[in-house]
Amino acid sequence: MAAPLPPRTEDWWRDAVIYQVYPRSFADGDGDGTGDLAGVRARLPYLAGLGIDAVWFTPWYASPLVDGGYDVADYRTIDPAFGTLDDAEKLIADAAELGIRVIIDIVPNHVSDQHAWFRAALAAGPGSPERERFHFRPGRGANGELPPNDWPSQFSGATWTRVPDGEWYLHLFTPEQPDLNWAHPDVRREHEDILRFWFDRGVAGVRIDSAALLVKDPALADFEEGVDPHPYIDQDELHDIYRAWRSIADEYGGVFVGEVWLPDAERFARYLRPDELHTAFNFNFLTCPWDPDRLRATIDSTLAEHAPVGAPATWVLANHDVTRTVTRYGRADTGFDFATKAFGTPTDLALGTRRARAAALLTLALPGSVYLYQGEELGLPEADIPLDRIQDPMHFRSGGTDPGRDGCRVPLPWTATAPWWGFGSATEPWLPQPGDWAHYAVDRQLGDPESMLTLYREALLLRRAGNGFGDGPMTWLPAAEGVLAFSRTDGLVCVVNLSDAPADLPAHEQVLLSSGPLEPDGMLPRDTAVWLRT
Repeated sequence: MAAPLPPRTEDWWRDAVIYQVYPRSFADGDGDGTGDLAGVRARLPYLAGLGIDAVWFTPWYASPLVDGGYDVADYRTIDPAFGTLDDAEKLIADAAELGIRVIIDIVPNHVSDQHAWFRAALAAGPGSPERERFHFRPGRGANGELPPNDWPSQFSGATWTRVPDGEWYLHLFTPEQPDLNWAHPDVRREHEDILRFWFDRGVAGVRIDSAALLVKDPALADFEEGVDPHPYIDQDELHDIYRAWRSIADEYGGVFVGEVWLPDAERFARYLRPDELHTAFNFNFLTCPWDPDRLRATIDSTLAEHAPVGAPATWVLANHDVTRTVTRYGRADTGFDFATKAFGTPTDLALGTRRARAAALLTLALPGSVYLYQGEELGLPEADIPLDRIQDPMHFRSGGTDPGRDGCRVPLPWTATAPWWGFGSATEPWLPQPGDWAHYAVDRQLGDPESMLTLYREALLLRRAGNGFGDGPMTWLPAAEGVLAFSRTDGLVCVVNLSDAPADLPAHEQVLLSSGPLEPDGMLPRDTAVWLRT
């Protein structure tokens, strides 16, 4: 396996390729069926050989795992299923030796109902200081039997739960995830201390979950569709919080990436001002269908909304919450929307894989940074999880109509001939793997020059070498209908054919990489992308 290139040091995050690890499903080091930090440490040479700059870990903290770790019970403790704090520190150090930085996840909107603060709040009773750290309220109705307001959940179902003493508490997600009160100084101090705790242990950055949800309207007024400001999304007070966080990150040279879902480009850009977050996820691109006009418009709008604040764009095709790319791109509707997820949606995996290969080259050629979700480099499809094995609360809170997110969280296949495809050694994985995944295994793909893994490795090595990739300008080039073509610096050109017929390529000196074979006459086939040097 190739040795990693030396890491960049100046503003590395502006054009980094960051690999997302979902710890439960990456690699099982102790054979208990659950992925862990020992498994990740053992696979660090694989990540280094892939050519990435950093790894982002979804929550690895102590948690009941009601919502995949996003119900945190203790931010300073690693969940025993994943290892220990010492394991985390060794992983951070080992990764650094290979030129890989570590980014961790922070979930500031809520904690687990098993968190010490919430247990104290339940025990203390109404009117107590302990309850002021959360949103406890009396109910409405003659006997307080109705919730305090009608806010909709980020998942399906209710947003308020009543406790035995009659009060209700707010949870925008599940009842096991009570929302914190960010108007309380204890909450702010605690999270600033948590940031320092992890920066002191060598992490390079923090991904902020649900970054636009923390602050709520103090009146907890009822929700009115289309009325601004929203009672719990994008409240102005959020910016003071992130300015305070930025000052801490700057002490350590750390970076932030925010999970910010906002339709308003101007308000989105406010989070990326020089004294707030460094970057934020670009969900418009992630959810965009495989359509040339929509993709171009999304790319243009993304770059335009980042330009006024000088922040780099981030590009991502998938993550631990959305349908896998090869499955999504093989469907009649190639976009993504949580509201439209359904069981039994047909897909053409051959078509989806061809498009996903092209999308990989498109994404990696755009200016800014890229997030790569584990398994995307293997071309993994969405897995069908048996009903009795589904664990995602989105499924249960929808009354069973939503298939949930487990299908994109299935443990990775490493070895084609090993039990459970080499994910672990002794126990069946926590989610079942499809029986036909041998051909997706890492060891089999490493020896195949036509595999998805080989494509990603070649693309990432070219990108890491520079020569026009990463942060910087791009210019659209004239192209036939249904074809996207743009230039970067140093003569780099990317062409993506989303039309129904082969397309001519612009004059060029060299084909650097293509997502599939060119036509015998040199034309670019449909659903294929190419990098050229002109």
